[in-house]
Amino acid sequence: MALRRAALFLGAFLGPFGGGLTAAMLPELGADFGVPTATASVSITAYLLPFAGVMLVSGTLGDRWGRGRTVVAGYALYVVASLACVLAVAWPVFLAGRALQGVANAFTTPVLLAALAAAVEPDRLGRALGWFGSLQAAGQTSAPLVGGLAAELDWRLAFGGAAVVALGLAVIGTPGGAGTAPADAPPRLRAAWTGPVLRLGLVAGIGWGCLAGLNFLLALRLEETFGLGAGGRGLVLTALGVAGILTARLIGGAVDRFGARRCVVAGTVVGGVLVSLIGVVPVLGVVVALWALGGVCGQLILVGVNTLVLGANGGGGAVSVVQAVRFAGTAASPVALTPVYHADPVLAFLAPAALLAAGAPAVLAADRPRRA
Repeated sequence: MALRRAALFLGAFLGPFGGGLTAAMLPELGADFGVPTATASVSITAYLLPFAGVMLVSGTLGDRWGRGRTVVAGYALYVVASLACVLAVAWPVFLAGRALQGVANAFTTPVLLAALAAAVEPDRLGRALGWFGSLQAAGQTSAPLVGGLAAELDWRLAFGGAAVVALGLAVIGTPGGAGTAPADAPPRLRAAWTGPVLRLGLVAGIGWGCLAGLNFLLALRLEETFGLGAGGRGLVLTALGVAGILTARLIGGAVDRFGARRCVVAGTVVGGVLVSLIGVVPVLGVVVALWALGGVCGQLILVGVNTLVLGANGGGGAVSVVQAVRFAGTAASPVALTPVYHADPVLAFLAPAALLAAGAPAVLAADRPRRA
C-alpha cells in the first residue's frame, strides 16, 4: 500500500515530463528528421493539444470507469506511445507517437489529483497538493535535462526511459481507495463545464503557459545568446523544478494559511516580472537564478488553483477540465511564441510576462464566488 501511495505522487511528474521531453532537443530532432527547429517545436504542441483536449472528459470518464483501472490503462498506453517515438523513422510518425502520449497521460494526471483530494483532510489539502505540484515541477524540468543529455548520444534513449517509468507505474498500480467506480449514476461528461471551473482553468493556462511553459523559449535563448549545447540547456532548465521541489512544503503551507487566491495572485504578478527579466538579462548566472525563482511562482499558481477547484468540488471532472485548459495554454506557447522569438527575442518574453502579471489576476477577479 505504501508503494502504491508513493506511485500516486510519482505519477504526478509523468504528464509534465512527457510535455517537456523535447524542449532541449529541438535542434537535434530537426536535424534527425530533416525539419527546421521551429517545426521541431511542434513536437511539444503535438503532445499537449491531445493531452489538453482529452482531459476535458477524462476525469469524468475516470469517475465512471474507476480511477485505479483508468490510471493503469493510461500508463499502458503511454508505454506503447513512447515505443512508437523510439521506433519512428519519419516526422509524421514521431508526431503521432507524441499525440498518443498526450492522450495516455490525459487519463492519469487529473484522476490522480482527484484521488489525492479524496484521501486527505480539507485543512491539509494545500500541503498535499504542494507535494504533488513539486513532483509535477520535477517532471516539467527534469524532462529537458533528460532529453538534453540523451540527445548528446541519441534522443531516442529519452523516450525509451519514459516507457520504462510508465511500465513500472502501471505494474505498481494505485491505492485501493482509488480503484473502484462509483456505485450511483455515472456523471455527465459536461457536468464540470461551469463558469467558475473554466475561469480557474484559464488562470492555470495563463500561469503555466506564460511561466513554466516557456522552457522551450528559454532553451532557444540559451543556445543563441549563451551558446549552450543540449546538455547545458537541459541542466539550466532544471532550476525551475528544483526550486519547486525545495519549496513544496512551504508553498503548500502558505496556501493553507493565507488562502489559495492570494497565493495565485502573488505568483502571477511576481512571475510576470521574472519572465520579463529572463528575456533581457545578459548574464547567464542571473538568468538561471530568475528561472529558479520562477519555479516558486509557478508552484504558487499551480497549488493555489488546484486547491481552489478541489476544495470547492473535489471531483475528477472539475480538476480534469482545469488541467485541460492549463495544458492548452502550454500547448499554445510554442506555436504562438516561437515565430515571435525569431522576429524579436525580447518581445517574445515581454508579451507573456504582461499577460501573466495583468491578465491572470483579472480573470481570477471575475471568479466572484468566494473560495478557499
